[in-house]
Amino acid sequence: MAGIYIHIPFCKQACYYCDFHFSTSLKYKDELLEALVKEIRLQKNYLDGETVETIYFGGGTPSILSADEINLLINTITGLHTVSAKAEITLEANPDDLNKEKLQSLRQTAVNRFSIGVQSFFDDDLEWMNRVHRAGEAEASVKRAQDAGFENLTVDLIYGYPLLNDQKWKYNLDKVFALRVPHVSSYSMTVEPKTALASFIKNKKQPAIDDQQSAEQFILLMGAMQDRGFEHYEISNFCRPGQYSKHNSNYWKGVKYLGVGPSAHSYNGETRQWNLPNNAKYIQAIETGKIPAETELLTETDRLNEYIMTSLRTMWGLDLNKLNSIATASDGHLVKAARRFFDSQWIEQKDEIIYLTPTGKLYADSIASELFF
Repeated sequence: MAGIYIHIPFCKQACYYCDFHFSTSLKYKDELLEALVKEIRLQKNYLDGETVETIYFGGGTPSILSADEINLLINTITGLHTVSAKAEITLEANPDDLNKEKLQSLRQTAVNRFSIGVQSFFDDDLEWMNRVHRAGEAEASVKRAQDAGFENLTVDLIYGYPLLNDQKWKYNLDKVFALRVPHVSSYSMTVEPKTALASFIKNKKQPAIDDQQSAEQFILLMGAMQDRGFEHYEISNFCRPGQYSKHNSNYWKGVKYLGVGPSAHSYNGETRQWNLPNNAKYIQAIETGKIPAETELLTETDRLNEYIMTSLRTMWGLDLNKLNSIATASDGHLVKAARRFFDSQWIEQKDEIIYLTPTGKLYADSIASELFF
């Protein structure tokens, strides 16, 4: 099985915290769409004939595409790959794009899942982030999608920023529960270099992000999700039982995926490659029949560390048998390195599987880095 990710690098305006590759100009939109089709064809052998079980339109803001444009990309994929009849096909969407007419047109595509960028149900918070939509649109877009027959929904929420006190955070969570959304992706606000938010903080126009606030709101998040019966299946992801994001779950399980578009990443188990994050240069390269990508051959150590990092983030945990399948007797090194985390009760072991405890989830990245080979 395998997945395909398509990066749509356009947004109506720039969120202050975002460091993904995008442009607020649609100048090259038609040319880029043609280039995406050509890259899909150029990369047809990358997945080595494996069945495609997930297609994910990310960005940027993929919901700016028309139904015809989405169909063009999906039909190009289905013409070159064996795509599962039950494939999960996800479209990231901004709430303001999901009006009644757009949803009706999307019913004419194979898209069967939306990832809606809500972030908050408070207007002042959305203005602080420089989001396009407003709180009323966020709630209405979810209801419109459900009314149009799209039940497989996830919403994004952000916590850990200065305007968000605990009362507001609980309100956001309660709103999602009331909307009966089966999946939630929730992220702590991070300050990425070269973003507007980083500049604001550096120039004292905004206060720094409070790590303690972020930790406390993550704990509130975990508790609220557990109380409502959601499974915490990855550090930032929660779902009703069994309603995981298949596409993202496959990332964490080491399944092959092809990334198409400027800045998109691909992985086939042996190498990782990433496309140039420049729309004009990407288009120019594709027009000449070249993939504008850098490729890294993964060493045994790379594959061990990759597995440690991704598996520990999930409810399925780190399987010592799988670790040993990558490098014989590697479990001895890991268990020794992990001893202090067992002692502090940040990780636990059941049979041959190592898991993060709820407290350990607060330190997932640092724990993984300490376990690296």
